[in-house]
Amino acid sequence: MKLLRFVWLLLLIFSCSKKENHPYTFYYWKTKLTLNAGEKKALDKTTVPFLYTRFFDVDKTGKKFQPVGIITKDPAFQVRQKIVPVVFITNRSFIYITKEEITFLAQSVNDLIKKKITDYHLNAAGEIQIDCDWTAGTRDDYFAFLKELKKISKKNITSTLRLHQVKDKTKMGVPPVDKVYLMCYSTSSPLENSNKNSILDVHTLKSYLKDLDKYPIKKIEVALPIYSWGIVTNHLGKHKLINALSEKDLENSDFKIISDYEIEIVKDGFYFGNYMNKGFRIKVESISDSQLTEAINFLDKKINHYSIIYYQLDRKFVNNRNLNF
Repeated sequence: MKLLRFVWLLLLIFSCSKKENHPYTFYYWKTKLTLNAGEKKALDKTTVPFLYTRFFDVDKTGKKFQPVGIITKDPAFQVRQKIVPVVFITNRSFIYITKEEITFLAQSVNDLIKKKITDYHLNAAGEIQIDCDWTAGTRDDYFAFLKELKKISKKNITSTLRLHQVKDKTKMGVPPVDKVYLMCYSTSSPLENSNKNSILDVHTLKSYLKDLDKYPIKKIEVALPIYSWGIVTNHLGKHKLINALSEKDLENSDFKIISDYEIEIVKDGFYFGNYMNKGFRIKVESISDSQLTEAINFLDKKINHYSIIYYQLDRKFVNNRNLNF
């Protein structure tokens, strides 16, 4: 009888301590809505019923707001998830903006979103996500825009939240939304000479988010990176990014291995669509399962019940990858 009680107690402890996997989905960040077999397979495994889809960017050139990179759609594109429109707006769009321009911008953004939803017969969610790296100088106008967009669209307006906006919340302000999406990547600039992984350095993440549990908005979803890139450095120390490079791409007889993630070119030629000279270096930055696990374990102590949105849905980043954490 004592043995049975002991076994039952162990089972109870194990079941209570067992970590539940986070529901997850993806950001879709291409200018054309289309899916290949690998992306469809990855999307079918997701456990959040939404696909966060970039519709267009907004920038201001001169005194005019301009939509940039408006999405198009392949006729065959079809997903079971509801589409959440995401619009990226440059911070400079809010510099010296007037009250009338805020209303105009909110109306224009809403009109273009509605047009794309109608034109492409998209099953849209009742949410619009705005992505903007606002600053202390633009925060009031950006927040006014969010309120105006909510009033005009009659939708649930949400906002992205960057690490520095959490760390300096007194100076940066708190957006007037019910839910934010914490962007847990781009922890430093890839164009700096640094040994840190600029996509995600978990030590830096922890430093910026040490007081995340005190953030006024409690409904927080988490965006995590699964992308990779190569940082090319020339003889003058100038840098250039090549998207979607991996460590496997560094396996070339024209490359001298410096480390597991960095090579030096030993022969002039075209590599990855770019002409590079002997002596150029390429450093690959990617995200490992151990990095994601460490980041998630930290975030679990700061946020209750959050979903993960992986950036981004692309066969180069999702093929043969387990994203259940």
